[in-house]
Amino acid sequence: MSDQLVQLKREVRLLRAYVLGAVLGIAIIGLTAFRRTAAPTRFDEIDVQRINIREPDGKLRMVLSNKARSTGPVAYGKAFGYPGGTRPGIIFFNDEETEDGGLVFHGKTEDGKYDAGAQLSFDQYNHDQVMTLAYVDRNGDRTVGLEMGERRGPMVDERVGQLDSIDKMQNGAAKDSARRALFAPINGAPQFAPRVFVGRRDNGNAAVVLMDGKGRPRLRFIVDSLGSARIEFLNDSNRVVRSLAP
Repeated sequence: MSDQLVQLKREVRLLRAYVLGAVLGIAIIGLTAFRRTAAPTRFDEIDVQRINIREPDGKLRMVLSNKARSTGPVAYGKAFGYPGGTRPGIIFFNDEETEDGGLVFHGKTEDGKYDAGAQLSFDQYNHDQVMTLAYVDRNGDRTVGLEMGERRGPMVDERVGQLDSIDKMQNGAAKDSARRALFAPINGAPQFAPRVFVGRRDNGNAAVVLMDGKGRPRLRFIVDSLGSARIEFLNDSNRVVRSLAP
């Protein structure tokens, strides 16, 4: 009986050793895996079609993509309006997962004529863009500049619902009329009014243009394509009422 007791004690000690070894092995594997997960992964080069930058809760903060995989408009995490696949570049999203700006670009030649452009824009909260740095070039008719403006009318969450309702209508005059009404002027003022432009116009003039609340130019500082400088004051009909030159 004593021999059996000794044998049993020996087996218990071996079992304890096995258990201790297994626990230590699992701990080592876990710590190694944790270190590998915590350390950033580094690449010398990576080819992708789209990268989504997300917060820990899954909300989008930035999308970097090619044209085919680009995102369409998004408000509060919900897609609306036109589908994706139209604008390669980077799209920014605010804390509520609503688009609030981006960097997009394009350029190609067809039938002997080229069309190119690039735009960095920032949106008014719950509206569309109000500050834009843009380059537009249609086969030599080139505008480069910074534009700032202001928006009024339905905020994006309200507009999304209205657009969804309009999209469900049958194609025809009533649908077209509803869409025009959605973007129509409010109390005689456009829903978007540019207020400041600084840049080069397509006529070759370098200009600083200040506009009123309806987007009408009222004061222009110009150096034209021949190097002549002047200051122009305009009325609300876009007519120059006074011009100052050296």
